[in-house]
Amino acid sequence: MKYLIKKPDTFLNTLNEDINAILQKSFDNLFPEYIFHQELNGMAMPVDVKEYDNQYCVKVELPGIDKENINVDINKSYVKIEATKESEKEQDNKKHKYHKTEFRYGNYSRTLYFPYEIDIEKSRADLRKGILEITLPKKQEENKETIKLEIQDK
Repeated sequence: MKYLIKKPDTFLNTLNEDINAILQKSFDNLFPEYIFHQELNGMAMPVDVKEYDNQYCVKVELPGIDKENINVDINKSYVKIEATKESEKEQDNKKHKYHKTEFRYGNYSRTLYFPYEIDIEKSRADLRKGILEITLPKKQEENKETIKLEIQDK
Protein backbone atom coordinates (compact mmCIF):
# COMPACT_ATOMS: atom_id res chain seq x y z
CA MET A 1 0.00 0.00 0.00
CA LYS A 2 1.35 3.41 -0.96
CA TYR A 3 0.67 6.51 1.06
CA LEU A 4 0.22 9.97 -0.33
CA ILE A 5 2.59 12.34 1.44
CA LYS A 6 1.55 15.98 1.57
CA LYS A 7 3.59 18.92 2.69
CA PRO A 8 2.19 20.76 5.76
CA ASP A 9 1.62 24.03 3.91
CA THR A 10 -0.45 22.42 1.13
CA PHE A 11 -2.16 19.83 3.31
CA LEU A 12 -4.48 22.33 5.03
CA ASN A 13 -5.37 24.03 1.74
CA THR A 14 -6.21 20.69 0.12
CA LEU A 15 -8.20 19.55 3.15
CA ASN A 16 -10.16 22.82 3.16
CA GLU A 17 -10.95 22.46 -0.57
CA ASP A 18 -12.13 18.86 -0.05
CA ILE A 19 -14.41 19.84 2.84
CA ASN A 20 -15.84 22.77 0.85
CA ALA A 21 -16.59 20.48 -2.11
CA ILE A 22 -18.40 17.98 0.12
CA LEU A 23 -20.44 20.70 1.86
CA GLN A 24 -21.34 22.40 -1.42
CA LYS A 25 -22.62 19.13 -2.90
CA SER A 26 -24.70 18.50 0.23
CA PHE A 27 -26.23 21.98 0.33
CA ASP A 28 -26.86 22.07 -3.42
CA ASN A 29 -29.23 19.15 -2.92
CA LEU A 30 -31.13 21.01 -0.18
CA PHE A 31 -31.16 24.39 -1.94
CA PRO A 32 -30.89 23.74 -5.67
CA GLU A 33 -31.26 27.37 -6.73
CA TYR A 34 -29.94 30.43 -4.95
CA ILE A 35 -32.57 33.13 -5.47
CA PHE A 36 -30.31 36.16 -5.24
CA HIS A 37 -27.57 35.23 -7.68
CA GLN A 38 -24.40 37.31 -7.59
CA GLU A 39 -21.23 37.78 -9.59
CA LEU A 40 -17.95 38.76 -8.02
CA ASN A 41 -15.48 40.64 -10.21
CA GLY A 42 -12.27 42.00 -8.77
CA MET A 43 -12.36 42.67 -5.05
CA ALA A 44 -15.83 42.30 -3.60
CA MET A 45 -17.36 44.68 -1.12
CA PRO A 46 -19.60 43.38 1.69
CA VAL A 47 -23.33 43.75 1.05
CA ASP A 48 -26.62 43.31 2.89
CA VAL A 49 -29.67 42.60 0.72
CA LYS A 50 -33.18 42.87 2.19
CA GLU A 51 -36.41 42.14 0.39
CA TYR A 52 -39.67 43.82 1.31
CA ASP A 53 -43.10 43.35 -0.30
CA ASN A 54 -42.57 46.28 -2.66
CA GLN A 55 -38.79 46.80 -2.85
CA TYR A 56 -35.25 45.59 -2.28
CA CYS A 57 -32.79 47.42 -0.06
CA VAL A 58 -29.08 46.89 -0.70
CA LYS A 59 -26.45 48.23 1.68
CA VAL A 60 -22.84 48.20 0.52
CA GLU A 61 -19.84 48.81 2.76
CA LEU A 62 -17.44 51.23 1.01
CA PRO A 63 -15.26 52.86 3.69
CA GLY A 64 -12.93 55.59 2.49
CA ILE A 65 -14.37 55.76 -1.03
CA ASP A 66 -15.73 59.07 -2.36
CA LYS A 67 -19.00 59.08 -4.30
CA GLU A 68 -17.13 60.28 -7.41
CA ASN A 69 -15.33 56.90 -7.40
CA ILE A 70 -18.55 54.85 -7.21
CA ASN A 71 -20.62 53.75 -10.20
CA VAL A 72 -24.05 52.11 -9.86
CA ASP A 73 -25.80 50.69 -12.94
CA ILE A 74 -29.25 49.14 -12.68
CA ASN A 75 -31.35 47.12 -15.07
CA LYS A 76 -34.72 45.44 -14.66
CA SER A 77 -33.09 42.39 -13.07
CA TYR A 78 -29.74 43.44 -11.61
CA VAL A 79 -27.66 46.12 -9.97
CA LYS A 80 -23.94 46.46 -10.69
CA ILE A 81 -21.78 48.38 -8.21
CA GLU A 82 -18.23 49.40 -9.10
CA ALA A 83 -15.89 51.43 -6.92
CA THR A 84 -12.25 52.46 -6.94
CA LYS A 85 -10.23 53.06 -3.80
CA GLU A 86 -7.09 54.98 -4.59
CA SER A 87 -3.98 54.70 -2.46
CA GLU A 88 -3.02 57.66 -0.32
CA LYS A 89 -0.60 60.08 -1.94
CA GLU A 90 2.78 60.66 -0.38
CA GLN A 91 2.85 63.69 1.88
CA ASP A 92 5.82 66.05 1.54
CA ASN A 93 7.84 63.31 -0.19
CA LYS A 94 8.99 62.05 3.22
CA LYS A 95 10.68 58.68 3.27
CA HIS A 96 8.89 56.04 5.26
CA LYS A 97 8.48 52.32 5.53
CA TYR A 98 5.42 50.35 6.40
CA HIS A 99 5.56 48.03 9.38
CA LYS A 100 2.16 46.66 8.45
CA THR A 101 -0.45 47.60 5.89
CA GLU A 102 -3.82 45.90 5.56
CA PHE A 103 -5.72 48.52 3.57
CA ARG A 104 -6.94 47.33 0.17
CA TYR A 105 -6.68 49.61 -2.83
CA GLY A 106 -7.92 49.09 -6.34
CA ASN A 107 -11.16 48.27 -8.12
CA TYR A 108 -14.15 46.74 -6.38
CA SER A 109 -17.07 45.28 -8.28
CA ARG A 110 -20.26 43.44 -7.41
CA THR A 111 -23.30 42.45 -9.47
CA LEU A 112 -26.49 41.32 -7.75
CA TYR A 113 -29.37 39.70 -9.64
CA PHE A 114 -32.96 39.78 -8.40
CA PRO A 115 -35.91 37.44 -9.04
CA TYR A 116 -38.43 40.29 -9.50
CA GLU A 117 -38.11 43.19 -11.92
CA ILE A 118 -36.81 46.52 -10.62
CA ASP A 119 -38.47 49.87 -11.29
CA ILE A 120 -35.34 51.65 -12.50
CA GLU A 121 -37.03 55.07 -12.70
CA LYS A 122 -37.83 55.08 -8.96
CA SER A 123 -34.54 53.57 -7.75
CA ARG A 124 -32.29 55.62 -5.50
CA ALA A 125 -28.76 55.50 -4.07
CA ASP A 126 -27.47 57.37 -1.00
CA LEU A 127 -23.95 57.43 0.46
CA ARG A 128 -23.52 58.16 4.16
CA LYS A 129 -20.52 57.42 6.38
CA GLY A 130 -19.06 54.86 3.99
CA ILE A 131 -22.33 52.95 3.53
CA LEU A 132 -24.00 53.04 0.12
CA GLU A 133 -27.73 52.36 0.44
CA ILE A 134 -29.58 51.48 -2.75
CA THR A 135 -33.38 51.33 -2.77
CA LEU A 136 -34.81 49.28 -5.66
CA PRO A 137 -38.62 49.29 -5.92
CA LYS A 138 -40.17 46.22 -7.55
CA LYS A 139 -42.00 46.70 -10.85
CA GLN A 140 -44.49 44.60 -12.77
CA GLU A 141 -43.87 46.27 -16.14
CA GLU A 142 -40.81 45.46 -18.23
CA ASN A 143 -37.82 47.83 -18.47
CA LYS A 144 -35.52 47.28 -21.43
CA GLU A 145 -32.81 49.80 -20.70
CA THR A 146 -29.95 50.27 -18.27
CA ILE A 147 -29.42 53.67 -16.70
CA LYS A 148 -26.68 55.23 -14.55
CA LEU A 149 -27.93 55.84 -11.00
CA GLU A 150 -26.79 59.11 -9.41
CA ILE A 151 -25.62 58.94 -5.78
CA GLN A 152 -27.07 61.53 -3.40
CA ASP A 153 -25.52 62.89 -0.19
CA LYS A 154 -27.63 62.52 2.94
